Amino acid sequence: MKLTLGFSPCPNDTFIFDALIHHKIDTEGLDFEVFYEDVETLNHNAFNGVLDITKLSFHAYAYAVKDYVLLDAGSALGFGVGPLLISKSDLKASELRELSPAVAAGLRVGIPGKYTTANFLFSLAFPQLTNKSEIVFSGIEDALIKDDIDLGLIIHENRFTYQEKGLRQVVDLGNYWEEKTGCAIPLGGIVIRRSLDEDLKHKVNRVLRRSVEFAFANPKSGLDFIRSHAQAMDEQVMYKHIELYVNKYSVDLGREGRQAIELLFETAVDKGIIPAVAYGIFLDK
Repeated sequence: MKLTLGFSPCPNDTFIFDALIHHKIDTEGLDFEVFYEDVETLNHNAFNGVLDITKLSFHAYAYAVKDYVLLDAGSALGFGVGPLLISKSDLKASELRELSPAVAAGLRVGIPGKYTTANFLFSLAFPQLTNKSEIVFSGIEDALIKDDIDLGLIIHENRFTYQEKGLRQVVDLGNYWEEKTGCAIPLGGIVIRRSLDEDLKHKVNRVLRRSVEFAFANPKSGLDFIRSHAQAMDEQVMYKHIELYVNKYSVDLGREGRQAIELLFETAVDKGIIPAVAYGIFLDK
């Protein structure tokens, strides 16, 4: 049986899915037609029900939960893995919070997508900064350098490269979440169509978990595949990226991982960021 599958070309995703799509493990008769897209494109594809299985941001999942259910394998959660708010100047988070409404409204912020978990966290931390431009995540640093924006919200491998370009961290929004909640920050997960057969959903989860476990046991096995999608990233940065985003929660969310996602949804409902009905559907699985 062939299923459509979408994930990003970032090293954490290619690391996780390499064994699955290249049949280095037992896929139990499943084949996959793969689509590589940036995270916000994946989010919008999920809203439109384009794929059978897809990676998406947990923020976006609130708007796709009626059509998709979260798998236990493949997620990106953790400590010290959150998005960073950066600028060209030596700006501090406390200074941002003290800005007058007029000045705050004038600050131009580049975000990697409206429905990314990064934007959700940014909205929690700085609700007064609403002048946002959606930019593909890989272009945010250059937009800052060119003065097209005043602040940039970066994710993925850019957290390893921004300092080389003379840019500075304003705040680590992962740390903001961790200090506020004590929980790991849920960034993205793997979801599958609700309409598919339950046995098939369990099979996909088993195969995906097997793929993650194979990757951990054979970390260099997918090197050529990972590198081919990594936009000229050097090997050291690739594996730093993988170590940051692929961990025990990628094997199985477990109770702790599920609770962190529940808290994210609960907080988003409380702040009016997502509809309450989405949280109810998520809890019902």
